[in-house]
Amino acid sequence: MIDYRIEVGDAHAHRFAVTIKVARPAEGQLFSLPVWIPGSYLVREFARHLSPIAAHQGGRACAVRSVDKATWQVDCSARGALTLSYEVYAFDTSVRAAFLDASRGFFNGTSVFLKIHGQEDTPHRVKIAGLPRSWAVATALKAVRVNTQGVGDYEASGYDELVDHPVEMGQFWQGTFTVRGVTHVFVVAGAPDDLDGQRLLDDTRKICEAQIAFWHGRKKVPFDRYVFMLNAVEDGYGGLEHRQSTALICSRKDLPRTQRPLNQDAYTTLLGLISHEYFHTWNVKRLKPEAFAPYDYTRENHTRMLWFFEGFTSYYDDQFLLRTGLIDATTYLKLLTKTVNLVLAAPGRLQYSVAQASFDAWTRYYRQDENTANATVNYYTKGSLVGLALDLSLRALEPVQGRQPTLDGVMHRLWALGRPIQEQDVAQALADEAGRAPAGSARQAPLEAWAALLHDWTEGTADLPLPSLFATHGVTWSTKPGSSAQRLGLRLTEAPGGLKVQAVMHGGLAEAAGVSAGDELLALGGWRLRRTDDLATWHEADVEQSLLLTRDGRVMTVNLPASKQQGASLVTGDVVSLMPADKPEQEALQRRLAWLTR
Repeated sequence: MIDYRIEVGDAHAHRFAVTIKVARPAEGQLFSLPVWIPGSYLVREFARHLSPIAAHQGGRACAVRSVDKATWQVDCSARGALTLSYEVYAFDTSVRAAFLDASRGFFNGTSVFLKIHGQEDTPHRVKIAGLPRSWAVATALKAVRVNTQGVGDYEASGYDELVDHPVEMGQFWQGTFTVRGVTHVFVVAGAPDDLDGQRLLDDTRKICEAQIAFWHGRKKVPFDRYVFMLNAVEDGYGGLEHRQSTALICSRKDLPRTQRPLNQDAYTTLLGLISHEYFHTWNVKRLKPEAFAPYDYTRENHTRMLWFFEGFTSYYDDQFLLRTGLIDATTYLKLLTKTVNLVLAAPGRLQYSVAQASFDAWTRYYRQDENTANATVNYYTKGSLVGLALDLSLRALEPVQGRQPTLDGVMHRLWALGRPIQEQDVAQALADEAGRAPAGSARQAPLEAWAALLHDWTEGTADLPLPSLFATHGVTWSTKPGSSAQRLGLRLTEAPGGLKVQAVMHGGLAEAAGVSAGDELLALGGWRLRRTDDLATWHEADVEQSLLLTRDGRVMTVNLPASKQQGASLVTGDVVSLMPADKPEQEALQRRLAWLTR
């Protein structure tokens, strides 16, 4: 048994105090702290927040030396219990690390608990203690001996389980509901006094009911407790999945309130986040890529399949809002439209495959800068469109023995494997679900055809054939000119002195003129620019115009070329709109109803 004790060391200094007792240490025991947290693909160097580590054995202080940036060795014998003690600076307000002040505490185990090498699979016990009297504890860890506020002892079967259960501490709103014998606890830190908690519980329960039925049908669910931990802040958004819980963050104004009008779009976004993270309970936490079996906490764990584990989850998150009646088909198509336009607005999609983007998430997606849209493609959004395209392709096929092929069937087949998967498993599941080759590949064997299609869509850089797939489902794809900034290849914000350039798209007119990120645009063709709407007023696409800007404190003029001078461009500035066709063919209408009806 490895015994941990974590308590509030100094809330005002944002420090947790941690003590570890190792009953049977190895001689020269090694221990380490993870450098990343599963689900968030960036080396975050959590060890930088640890104080010097003290070690004692049999009343004797033992020397501790660094082996590498996150690994230490203690000068101890194999006889007698070893005690380690240290403090953790905790002031990260995200869902990924640890936070502590006088009003709230939160931590992920990867930020605070050292791993004892060689004893990762032995039972681990944690005592949460030393909290203010008014504080309660919320976690999905198995309780061993706790008081009514959740303060006390918890246990895990091993280190992986220990660090996959975040802990929320403080004064928070709490509600519960049960689905198929699984107790779901929902806590909200920073909740407004007029939080409509019942609506939040009711809507979340609908999502959980639908997803449990999706994955298990009438079979037993492999967990008996789940905890949603939502931190409501002034401005924020995000989530991180765990095996029996999720940590979420949202803006308070996005929550349902009993005394204020609901911002329906913002609340829908929050429900989509809840749906996304809950779907991860299966897709990535249990059904996972081979690269994550097991996790290696010492370095990047590369996989080319985040387009599946994050992208398909992004496809299904809003699908479940539709299937549960939390949104209607019109709203769902609006959400799809937004996703399509986000992908099309990034020139990097034509140069970078979604599989490569998955592999390079550690260095590109999680290290975004002004060139990110040119340098990669978002595996969340592009991956969700791959899932959409596969679903529509399957739904366009004739039924097999009275059963309509769908992406749902593919997911069920992959789940039934009961093991980590590779891309060829997805291709096999597609072929088995379809029972034939995809449309246009009739001369190929089903597996060969689906594998080739999947490879083209995930390893290639061509745009997906979404317009034709939507047409077969009674949905019209139309385009219209975007804003002047989009057509120039610019991302702008309004600043007091002019328009601030956030990013310049590769292949656009602005890039050809020599505009750079960080510039402030002052005037176009001799006319002052104060708002983004001014670009539409003064930009003349058919003629070359002078553009006055400031860069690094200097005023300068560049020439914005006419559109015809630029020739072929990676940036079109077109915006897609998706709408139900007025008079679709009967087959297309039936497919649309099957796809978009609750």
